[in-house]
Amino acid sequence: MSIPYKICLLIDDNYIDNFVTRKVLEASNFAETIIVRQSPTEAIDSLRSGIVKPDVIFLDIRMPTMDGFEFLQEYDLLEIDKENIKIFMLSSSLDPTDMQQSADNKYITQLIHKPLTTKALEELSA
Repeated sequence: MSIPYKICLLIDDNYIDNFVTRKVLEASNFAETIIVRQSPTEAIDSLRSGIVKPDVIFLDIRMPTMDGFEFLQEYDLLEIDKENIKIFMLSSSLDPTDMQQSADNKYITQLIHKPLTTKALEELSA
């Protein structure tokens, strides 16, 4: 089976969630390289500088300094090629407002409920 993505950027402030998500991504051979940023501002800086050039991003909604939607506002201002980057929003929330905001955002490919599972990844790759 071929690996669907080259570089995956995981943005989540929670160490345990990152550990679990990374393990699921690795076990599923979802990407050749997985880069983790626990701060959305660090992720924006990495994208802006060109240090990280992902083709897929997993983005948490609820983070203390900048939430996932605020990240997307900053992401929109970046002068990078966004056309081939898929963004999957991760959430443990069932808040209808979050679901609607995710559905309405042009950058979000899909909202995925935490924890990320192998089954959810298989459905993304199908």
